[in-house]
Amino acid sequence: MNRYPPIAEHGMVGDLQTAALVSSEGVVDWFAAPRFDSPSLFSALLDHDRGGYYRLGVDHPQATAKQLYYPDSATLVTRFSTPDGLGEVIDWMTPLAGAPATDRHTLYRVVRVMRGTVTFTVECKPRFDYARAAHKLNLNGDDAVFEAPDTTAHLQSYRIPIERDGQDVRGEVTLRTGETAGLALTVCEPGGAAPARFSNADEVAERAWADIEFWQSWLRNSTYRGRWPSIVHRSAITLKLLTYEPSGAPVAAATMGLPEEIGGERNWDYRYTWVRDGSLSVRALLDLGFVDEGMAFAKWMAERLRDGLKRGGEPLQIMYRVDGDPELEEFVLEHFEGYQGSAPVRVGNAAADQLQLDIYGEAMFAFAEAGRFGRGPAQAGWSAIRQTVDWLATAWDRPDEGIWETRGGREDFTYSRVMSWVAFDRAVSMATEFRRPGDIAGWTAARDTVLEQILAKGWSEKEQALVQHYRTDHVMDASLLLVPMVGLLAPTDPAWQSTLDAIDRHLVSDSLVYRYDPELSPDGLEGGEGTFSLCSYLYVDALAQAGRLREARYAFDKMQTYANHVGLFAEEIGQHGEQLGNFPQAFTHLALIMAALTLDKALDTANAGRVSNT
Repeated sequence: MNRYPPIAEHGMVGDLQTAALVSSEGVVDWFAAPRFDSPSLFSALLDHDRGGYYRLGVDHPQATAKQLYYPDSATLVTRFSTPDGLGEVIDWMTPLAGAPATDRHTLYRVVRVMRGTVTFTVECKPRFDYARAAHKLNLNGDDAVFEAPDTTAHLQSYRIPIERDGQDVRGEVTLRTGETAGLALTVCEPGGAAPARFSNADEVAERAWADIEFWQSWLRNSTYRGRWPSIVHRSAITLKLLTYEPSGAPVAAATMGLPEEIGGERNWDYRYTWVRDGSLSVRALLDLGFVDEGMAFAKWMAERLRDGLKRGGEPLQIMYRVDGDPELEEFVLEHFEGYQGSAPVRVGNAAADQLQLDIYGEAMFAFAEAGRFGRGPAQAGWSAIRQTVDWLATAWDRPDEGIWETRGGREDFTYSRVMSWVAFDRAVSMATEFRRPGDIAGWTAARDTVLEQILAKGWSEKEQALVQHYRTDHVMDASLLLVPMVGLLAPTDPAWQSTLDAIDRHLVSDSLVYRYDPELSPDGLEGGEGTFSLCSYLYVDALAQAGRLREARYAFDKMQTYANHVGLFAEEIGQHGEQLGNFPQAFTHLALIMAALTLDKALDTANAGRVSNT
């Protein structure tokens, strides 16, 4: 067992309320329950010795393993090959579609042998509450109950004998061709009962196929008919897995504390819902035909606006818990060494208290995107939108911390102004299209004032480009790659074309894109980071819109070579092509979808033009 497998060497399974990571060695080394943002049960990915894990794999010295998803599903298969036989571990969680929040979550793990004989080993070592809470084991035959003060975990075995190992369990089973065995781990509140155990191999297969068919049925709603169906649909499933079903709110990633630089301090908790990420995911999901998911987040966003207006002050904060709770106190798990020694390991996120004015533009962008499907905001929702935009008209012209949540002080970030322009622009559009009352003249004037300020103060004559903030004439920022998508400048505008060229010069490395240069723009943190995969896909999108199709397609196809073995992306790509940061990253996958859609459309238009010319 690898002490710290590469971040990319994992697949993810989930039930739409929480998720687990399974390494290509068959180890569950991250699982928090009952929600994405709950304390962990297994967290060996953050501390191998203390964090706890759940292994179901093969110990043979000549064993090799490969991992894949069952087609168009979230059922993960880890296949082991030895000189004696071929077997596999199948992992899944039953999707809780349409279900209310629950404390009961079950991870199913099934083993079967296709050829010869294979011996599988199981080790289950839970460490509750980020390994801060002790537990007691009650073992009754092949049923194990791990009892901690606030949580109980039931491990039920079908044909795998298990035995006590201190307060943990281990076991071993040898299977022959056609034989099946399995385990079900159910996490619930103290005193909760486990579900009925597997009774035979047919029942195992029935449960597995039911969950595969759920995902395949859901994916049939996709309207995507482009060139990259496999990777686009894998990204769609990933976004769905990262969405908390009871509220419709997506988390930024399934994990916390994974480093942006090995040994560095940039180790954040991403198990929360960012207004920015969620709003852009609305565009990606709606464009693929997943209307219900897009509308669910728009509804959640409207609730956050109403709650914020009631409290007074800033109507929105940049992130929330999945149920809308705004409290995200940040603290450090001092007893965890961090992934490969990357400390501190943080829980919560202090950036929730930052001022980031771009979120108002992204929120209005999401509402406007929902409006494209004929679903204008309800009266209560429009009232909150109207009040927020009226407030923003007096509050937009302030320094803030910016989209990247830097901790080096506030600046007049150009991107924040761009998204303020979007807020006013989309409010005017929605009021007009849906015949809603509002200060259209005042919003229009504010929109035009913002644009004039951006072009006057955010433009560098030296670089012939829009720059990161008003106090610099040479620092570029990849967030500005969204400018043509939101419509502030046309993709063919010379000002945008020269801005794209400047980003290319300063931030692009072999078609991979950095967010910004920390040496030129100190962010208050030690160390550096890799290229940002979100930005690499935004770059593809911007190239395609600008008509630079050869570059766009090359960059898009090259980016796919950095995906992991099952098509998932973390937040960043390191100097040696390794994936870094929390995993999998929703922002990366939604940007992949947007880039694919834009590039498909541009290539189709170009091909149609060539045909008509002949």
